[in-house]
Amino acid sequence: MITDPYFYLLAVPGVVLFGISKGGFGGGLGILTVPMMALVVPPAQAAAIMLPILLVMDIGAVWAYRNSWDHKLMKVLLPAGLLGIAIGALSFRWFSTAGLKLLLGVIALGFVASRWLRRAGAAPARPSAAKGVFWMTISGVTTFVAHAGGPPLNVYLLPLRLAPAIYAGTVTILFAVLNYAKVLPYWWLGLFNAEVLATAAALVPVGLVAVWVGLLLRRRLSETVFYRIVYGLLIVTGTKMLYDGVRGLA
Repeated sequence: MITDPYFYLLAVPGVVLFGISKGGFGGGLGILTVPMMALVVPPAQAAAIMLPILLVMDIGAVWAYRNSWDHKLMKVLLPAGLLGIAIGALSFRWFSTAGLKLLLGVIALGFVASRWLRRAGAAPARPSAAKGVFWMTISGVTTFVAHAGGPPLNVYLLPLRLAPAIYAGTVTILFAVLNYAKVLPYWWLGLFNAEVLATAAALVPVGLVAVWVGLLLRRRLSETVFYRIVYGLLIVTGTKMLYDGVRGLA
């Protein structure tokens, strides 16, 4: 098991925020958690540690949203997501540590920028299978690499202005299936070892408690306040990942 205290100083808050978001706000913040861990360990190892934690947290989340998801959207998004995972698995060995950090930095800062630039009051967009396949394929790649599939998918989903429960349920169930689909490719790539699995096992209780806390906070904590905290952390970690990636490639 990883014994570096600095790793847990970053990993525990990252897992807590992920669990609270999954339990109370309908979405996982893998986009934040992996970059936080990657400040101490290689990005690929951070992603491997996070996957078993996600698999356990997904069980409760799927049960909570089992009756709130869009079947038509799922028929378009799930195959595209699986295609993206296949692409991510086949190209994963081409990514250097610096390249992964650069990608994580771009994803994190791009997500914050897209939130700031989103137009309020715009009319809901119409579903488009072509756009859904395109963005979900990209999402499949980024969720494989860093459990950060939300930002590309949100480019397509958020303009549809789905009901909050339907949006949360669709995203939760979609990524739960994709997370289980990652297990075999992660094993094939040799990302699982005793250290990774032991560290993940140590963090699983943190994730489960965080999901439960998220359910309790759903009616007590302003979503706006919660995500302002998250965006602030994303800016810091994303900037650090971007800097390290550019410096490593230079």
